[in-house]
Amino acid sequence: MMPHTLALSVEVVTTVLAVAGMGYFLAAMVAARVFVAIRRARLDAFAPGVSLLKSLKGLDPGMLDAFRSHCRQSYAGEYELLFGVSSLDDPAVEAVRQLVSEFPERAIRLIECPQRLGTNGKVSTLAQLAPHARYEFLLVNDSDITVGLHYLERVMALFAPLAANGVQKPVGLVTALYRGRAHQTLPSRLEALGIATDFQAGVLLSRMIEGGLSYGLGSTLAVSREALDRIGGFSPLVDHLADDYELGARVARAGYRVALSAEVVETSIPAYNWRGFWEHQVRWARTVRDASPWGYAGLVFTHGLCWAMLNILASGLSPLSVWLLGLSFFLRPALAMMVGAEVLADHQVLPSLWLLPLRDVVAMGVWIAGLAGHSIVWRGERFELKDGKLYRAAGTHVKIQGSGVSG
Repeated sequence: MMPHTLALSVEVVTTVLAVAGMGYFLAAMVAARVFVAIRRARLDAFAPGVSLLKSLKGLDPGMLDAFRSHCRQSYAGEYELLFGVSSLDDPAVEAVRQLVSEFPERAIRLIECPQRLGTNGKVSTLAQLAPHARYEFLLVNDSDITVGLHYLERVMALFAPLAANGVQKPVGLVTALYRGRAHQTLPSRLEALGIATDFQAGVLLSRMIEGGLSYGLGSTLAVSREALDRIGGFSPLVDHLADDYELGARVARAGYRVALSAEVVETSIPAYNWRGFWEHQVRWARTVRDASPWGYAGLVFTHGLCWAMLNILASGLSPLSVWLLGLSFFLRPALAMMVGAEVLADHQVLPSLWLLPLRDVVAMGVWIAGLAGHSIVWRGERFELKDGKLYRAAGTHVKIQGSGVSG
């Protein structure tokens, strides 16, 4: 291929992708507006008993405050908190005991779950916790999730029985959007910004396009015991890395709806160094690719700002490329503000807007890296990811992890 032909091909491709990227920005903003309108609808009064299950491994900063938020719920029904640890020597045990002393009116139980059922220690613990749950609804979320006063009320209301016509499928699982609370470092801020302005925008768009969700988010996995029993409980997921995605997908395939709550929760983003940030982002990317290869390929259209910047270079600063870049620089922050600030109420978005170009360039690099292999690093150990399952990488000694943080 002649150099001129190659250059022209690159210009055409980047032009098309930049235009497609703007289309994605606009579609995601429409999806955000649709969600805002829907969540204003009045919820049915439904407050069944619910068991909150938390799998713990170690003591993370701010974890006790996250636990406290679950104890301060304004909820008409009964609920209990079950904390599972693989050993009573775990540092998280003391935090649970302190919680019990602070909230004697709450039903809080600490349960030792010593069995190692698979490579995903979190799910292994959940499988052992579930038989101890008293109620017909179970709610799982990560150990660092902080929730609002009406969290249970708004999540559980979506399980309200349908009208007698029975046109819609029953809700089997409810999940929720989340925002990230960054800590100190630039990589931590970049990850929080990506969650608020990119990842959650994709969730809203997929919900609008598909007419609902067919997966769950680890920020909230509220499931009816009926639906959980139908898919075989937690045990089939003990070797899956994306257990939240897989749980929602299996519930959907079993004939239930996956509903998205209007409630937004908050997760704590570690104070990453660059290596930790990169390993986490690549693990996340390869997990998404493994769970949904075509969906991952479609993410090429979400990098509109990067394609517009590349188009400037490929076209030699043509008037069209300048116009595309200008529009992209307008639409990208607009999407960030609509999803991050309005939908998620993330107060970190506005002061971090200037980081969007850097964040998007890094995100494109992560997306490319996500295509390049199956190896991931999780909690300092290396695994191979295949068909959603974790396998020990050759030559490594794997310690079974049981953290409540799945991200």
